[in-house]
Amino acid sequence: MTVSPDAPVLFFDSGVGGLSILAPAHALLPTMPVVYAADSAGFPYGTKSEAEIAARVPALLGRLVERYRPRLVVIACNTASTIALSVVRAALDVPVVGTVPAIKPAAEQSIERVIGVLGTDATVRQPYVDRLAAEHGADCTVLRHGSAALVALAEAKLRGETLDPAVARDALAGLLDQPGGERMDVVVLACTHFPLLLDELRAASPRELAFVDGGPGIARRIAYLTQGQAWPDAQPDGVAVFTRVDADTEALRPALLSYGLTRIDAL
Repeated sequence: MTVSPDAPVLFFDSGVGGLSILAPAHALLPTMPVVYAADSAGFPYGTKSEAEIAARVPALLGRLVERYRPRLVVIACNTASTIALSVVRAALDVPVVGTVPAIKPAAEQSIERVIGVLGTDATVRQPYVDRLAAEHGADCTVLRHGSAALVALAEAKLRGETLDPAVARDALAGLLDQPGGERMDVVVLACTHFPLLLDELRAASPRELAFVDGGPGIARRIAYLTQGQAWPDAQPDGVAVFTRVDADTEALRPALLSYGLTRIDAL
């Protein structure tokens, strides 16, 4: 099947976290047409039940695919991916790329064999994380901590608000204060919001820690799945679509522009 050069890649998240996935993808595929969808009416996902997410995400993505006709869908959200990826793949007739916690690269990097997984409450309790840890870090101690406050902090940062440094400090303490935390040397940013706070997390860290996330790996996956397809000659204007448009959405406009998203739609 021939793919139109104008067919976009659709990135989906509960909020702005997926921009941390969009950025490395754009660096690799600079003229990629983009639709960035944020389920602002359902935000945040990390405090919702598995049943709510499993029902909500496939229905929304069905509507988005119908409207924007993407060549590929990226679920740029760890919580939605760990819970709803298989359901979404079964429901859609386009390729779907999920976002999984970067435990494999973290285990490859860790010298002390203690890694931390910093995500949402919903992500860190998933059996999927157990399987990744057993598969890629069987000889590692894997510490976990869920932080809803850190998700809110990332949204606030992109709205241009003043940030409380205690939020990042408390999130890291949730890992460092656990038994074995004193030997932890790598932290998996297992929520796509968290790479947006890399500077704040580094500033809050009492010692040097390596932070890893899945963004670069997902960018390579998008490039692989779209190889041989035509792209536009120049980067087209990107579209940001929100399930609720309000004052917070307007406050995000400068940040969205910096990611090449010039138009805001409502779903």
